[in-house]
Amino acid sequence: MPDMPERYASPYEPHAGSAMPHSWWMNSYPYEQNWLTSEAILERIKKEASFIDLYHRLADEAPTPPLRNSMIHAINYKQTLFHHLTGLYTSFTGRQPSYPLEIIPYRGYNDGLIKAYEEGMRNAEAYHSNSNKIPHPMVQHTWLHAAADELQHISLLRSLKRITLQDYGSQPFIVDIEEAAKQNNTYRTALWTGDHMQVTLMSIGVGEDIGLEVHPTTDQFIRIEEGQGLVQMGDSKDKLDYQKMAYEDYAIMIPAGKWHNLTNKGNKPLKVYVIYAPPEHPFGTVHRTRADALASEA
Repeated sequence: MPDMPERYASPYEPHAGSAMPHSWWMNSYPYEQNWLTSEAILERIKKEASFIDLYHRLADEAPTPPLRNSMIHAINYKQTLFHHLTGLYTSFTGRQPSYPLEIIPYRGYNDGLIKAYEEGMRNAEAYHSNSNKIPHPMVQHTWLHAAADELQHISLLRSLKRITLQDYGSQPFIVDIEEAAKQNNTYRTALWTGDHMQVTLMSIGVGEDIGLEVHPTTDQFIRIEEGQGLVQMGDSKDKLDYQKMAYEDYAIMIPAGKWHNLTNKGNKPLKVYVIYAPPEHPFGTVHRTRADALASEA
């Protein structure tokens, strides 16, 4: 790695080009504080090196050129921060950092994006929460700037982490259910079907409804992840005397034997996930439209 200059001109330095030589402000603090700061910087260097390695592997596995280019953009950002942190560490210690590379494991591209998103959230929180614990203004500024940038890149990762929507039952399975529900554009897709429970995703168009129905022996849970709708329930299809509006993050519990319907009253698709206990639909069910669902029941 090339020698780092005594002064920095990077996005992470306040008033780039006018900073005082590091030896001046380092000597303004006790040795113990400088040592603790250098250890904190080394910890962030190790973490950023792990991110760069992870992003390189994800770029190699990206299924499309746009996704690969997005990962390369993230790599460039991480490398800028990595080199700046390395320069700070060298200024504090007079030596280059030495550390083992910590590999972030994952299984498959989508799982890698989820890991990158989760680790990024923790990384942003670490920068932000530790910024006030470090007495050096330049390092504080770097931490706060890095936290803000990390949040921007987390938003990018969230947009990239596409989930393969298929029925994963009845094996152990973990998923970002909010992301899966928002990603789904079908009327109904079974996500997990077990022996005693089923999870499906639904997308209801503007002005459309799930359809008036009843499940005699199945309790049902619906959670709205995006949009709003009118909930109707009753003891008969001609007497829906329970009516309430439900919005994003609302949960709806439907007892077995209750007639019910959910109508989209918003100006965008209503995205929900549904839990049936016991399962209501066959394993692997995919109904792209409500018409498909009705045809399958005919």
